[in-house]
Amino acid sequence: MIPKVIKNETDYEAALARIDELMDADPGTPEGDELELLVTLVELYEKMAHPIDLPDPVEAIKFRMEQIGLKQKDLVPFIGSRSKVSEVLSGQRPLSISMIRKLHEGLGIPAAVLLREPGAQIARAPEGFEWERFPLAEMLKRNWLPDFQGTPAEAKKQVGDLLGAWAARLGFDALQPVLLRQHVRSGSEADGYALTAWRIRVSLLALEQRVPKYQPGTVTQDFVRDLVRLSYLDEGPLLAREFLVKNGIHFVVETHLPHTHLDGAAIMLLDGSPLVALTLRHDRLDNFWFTLCHELAHIALHFDGEATAFFDDLDQAGIDTHEVDADRWATEALIPSEAWHAADMGRKPSARNVLSFATSLRINPAIPAGRVRKETRNYKVFKDLVGYNKVRKLFT
Repeated sequence: MIPKVIKNETDYEAALARIDELMDADPGTPEGDELELLVTLVELYEKMAHPIDLPDPVEAIKFRMEQIGLKQKDLVPFIGSRSKVSEVLSGQRPLSISMIRKLHEGLGIPAAVLLREPGAQIARAPEGFEWERFPLAEMLKRNWLPDFQGTPAEAKKQVGDLLGAWAARLGFDALQPVLLRQHVRSGSEADGYALTAWRIRVSLLALEQRVPKYQPGTVTQDFVRDLVRLSYLDEGPLLAREFLVKNGIHFVVETHLPHTHLDGAAIMLLDGSPLVALTLRHDRLDNFWFTLCHELAHIALHFDGEATAFFDDLDQAGIDTHEVDADRWATEALIPSEAWHAADMGRKPSARNVLSFATSLRINPAIPAGRVRKETRNYKVFKDLVGYNKVRKLFT
């Protein structure tokens, strides 16, 4: 067989069978080189597809104690009191984030082991952080913190530990308030803590999706036009999600939080994979397709390999250069200006012309109808064409 990257169990089994055939090959021969390469490919696949489970945190603590000769009383500076140490080591008390941080820093136990999340790091709150400003009640109502079983009052008392553990998979700076470090196209009343909570939520949902490795340069206007043709179908938005995921782009729908005023966001995750997240705040097909293309425009134009994010309230005028460029790019990707002007859509925006134009491009009529409404600033026309109440029900 010709050695190749192992992508599934079938490839894996074939590689193992070939390794069996080559076990007696001499080093330095073509067969020996093939054996060495196959073994390397199998090891890479096993690390990805069959990761070894992390050890139990309590067992890791006990092992570390034995390694360096500590007794239970020696854990008091890390855990808090002798009774707490006893409860933790017996499994009666869970580790808090403050305990995890002290055990990690003081005893060198990996944070990923203590948090039981591969690759997890303890999220650190920046100086002057105001935990009480997080919309904790709404987060609990939406079951964003499923491991917490107490009352809202109890949650408020341990909000730092709760949110630190919740955001751990996203790295050290996951709790950094959005308004301090990201591009936000939103009203002045947008709340940075609410935006941060929503960003963490959609990023965690994205990590649950299995997507192939994203190839930079994938998102072009031709790519988006292929995507937009799915709008012609009744379940176009759902098919768009599948289309993006198969091309290495995470796609998440999460209702916006109060005081965020979001339509959508484009976020680059720590592993370099892009995420498009939408709120469906306006339940219309024209809004869905424009917002989706606008976020893809950010990926195409503004992501240069560094972790960053763009948060968009498309009711706000685009003043920032990034937003103006994304608006223009998305408009052109949805409907090429050459086709728009050739059909004289700017001067003949009748319902019949909109329907005929949409059919000629094999796209949903909501898209040209929405463009006419935006260009003329007349949002009373074509109410029956822009697809009211057609999107949310697909993602329920």
